Amino acid sequence: MRLVIARCQVDYVGRLTAHLPMATRLILVKADGSVSVHADDRAYKPLNWMSPPCTLRIADPDPEAADALGVTEVWQVKAKDGDTLHISVAEVFHDSAHELGVDPGLQKDGVEAHLQALLAEHPAALGEGMRLVRREHFTPIGPVDLLLRDPGGAHVAVEVKRRGEIDGVEQLTRYLELMNRDPQLAPVRGIFAAQQIKPQARTLATDRGIECRLVDYDALRGLDNADERLF
Repeated sequence: MRLVIARCQVDYVGRLTAHLPMATRLILVKADGSVSVHADDRAYKPLNWMSPPCTLRIADPDPEAADALGVTEVWQVKAKDGDTLHISVAEVFHDSAHELGVDPGLQKDGVEAHLQALLAEHPAALGEGMRLVRREHFTPIGPVDLLLRDPGGAHVAVEVKRRGEIDGVEQLTRYLELMNRDPQLAPVRGIFAAQQIKPQARTLATDRGIECRLVDYDALRGLDNADERLF
């Protein structure tokens, strides 16, 4: 991973356009080729980014930009669909590279990991006609617990929690933002699945168009037979 702290201007050009004026920011270049630009706030969410596969090329600045903004080089990060992230660098304060190796990934607690496995085996518990595409679908910011297809063939990203709280909704929102940039996946909708979901998390999910699903762990394990209940 390469970490660069620099005074820079950032422009995203493609299906959407976005502009970040000159300021000091952190630029991360990961081993998978992804590039993300961060400010010293917003927790871990980048200001802008380009997901892999993409190519990074460093070019000389436009003379006008060099004179007006002091730009010394321009990073051009181009996706295969043509979208381009232009990072105009004026001054570099830190530049280092580190080999992190293979990460073992997030270790879920026993119930949560088992719940994910059970839902992968029984995707219809999240909606009639749901089909599993894969577990732990990779994104540049972490794996989505489950990737499904609904009866209409559209992709569905599922975040599985034992207890559904606001941070889980935020996590799924970030996954959806990234996945909906991928023309091979879009459109992708989200399902927030948990044994219990706090009211604030449900409200936020609904506001963002994310479906909430309560799941019965015992029923999925086959320990709770509805036919044998007295009430």
